[in-house]
Amino acid sequence: MIKQEALIQSSLSSLKLLSRGKVRDIYEVDNEYLLLITTDRLSAFDVILPDPIPGKGKILTMMSIFWFKMLGSSLTTQLTNIDPESVVMIAERDEIRDRSLVVKRTKPFAIEAIVRGYLAGSGFKEYQRNGAVCGVNLPRNLKIADALPEAIFTPSTKPSDKSHDENISFEQMASITGKEHANKIREISLDIYRRASRYAETRGILIADTKFEFGLDTQGQLCWIDEALTPDSSRFWPEDAWSPGHNPPSFDKQFVRDYLEQIDWDKTSPGPRLPEEIVRKTSNKYAEALWRLTGQRINL
Repeated sequence: MIKQEALIQSSLSSLKLLSRGKVRDIYEVDNEYLLLITTDRLSAFDVILPDPIPGKGKILTMMSIFWFKMLGSSLTTQLTNIDPESVVMIAERDEIRDRSLVVKRTKPFAIEAIVRGYLAGSGFKEYQRNGAVCGVNLPRNLKIADALPEAIFTPSTKPSDKSHDENISFEQMASITGKEHANKIREISLDIYRRASRYAETRGILIADTKFEFGLDTQGQLCWIDEALTPDSSRFWPEDAWSPGHNPPSFDKQFVRDYLEQIDWDKTSPGPRLPEEIVRKTSNKYAEALWRLTGQRINL
C-alpha cells in the first residue's frame, strides 16, 4: 500500500504561474529565477494520464539534483543554491517540499537532445524501416536492445503546441538552434551520457537512452536545463537482465507504455485510467531506480 499523497497540480498563490507542462509547473520568482515544481503527473505517448504516480515528482527531483551535481561541474546548469521553500509563503511549503527547484531563467531551445547507446523504442522502429535513426546509419541486422557500436546523437523536435515529438536529423536541428549551438549540444550530450553510463554500470544499470534539454541563460551561455537522467527521460535496464533481442524489464515509465500498448487505446487524449497495481508497481520501479543509482531511499 502506497501512503505517499500524490500531487497532480500545484496551486501556489504567492508566485505567478507561467506554464504547466506534462509534468512540471513553472512559476516566476523574479526576473532572474523560476520555481520548477515536479508534480506526480505521468505522460505516455505525449498524453497526460488521469492517474498520478505517488512519489514520482520527489524521485525525479532528487535524481536530477544528483546528476546535475555529479556531471554538471564542467558546464553551466540551471541549478542555484536558493532554497525553494524560501520563495513561497509558509503555508505553501509543504506542497513544494522535496519536489521543487529554484532555477535560472533561460531561453530553451525547441529540441530534445537524445542520446542512444542501445536500440530501443522509436529508434528501433525507425531502424526497422530504413536502417538508420535520425539520419545516422547503423550496422545491418541489429536486434532490439542491441548495444550500438558507439552512442549516437538523435535529436527530436519539441513543438510549442505540445503535439507529438518528431525525430529529426542533426542538420534539421542546426537550422533551429544554429550550427554552433547544435555542435556544442551534441558534444555535451554525448559526453554526459558516456560519463553517466560508466557510473550507472557500476550500480548494475544500463542507460539505454536518455534525453537532455538546453537553453541560453541571461548571459547567453549554453545551459543544461529541465531534468537530468530520470526514469521519465531515460530507459534504465538492469544489467543482469539485459539480452539483445528482448526488451529488458526497466526502471522507468516503459512499464506503463507496455501496459498501454496491450489495451484498446488510440494514444490520443484523454488517456485511460491505470489499474491500482500498475500505479503501485510504477512507483516502486521509480523508487528502486533512485536507490540503485543514487543510494537514496524514499518512503512511499
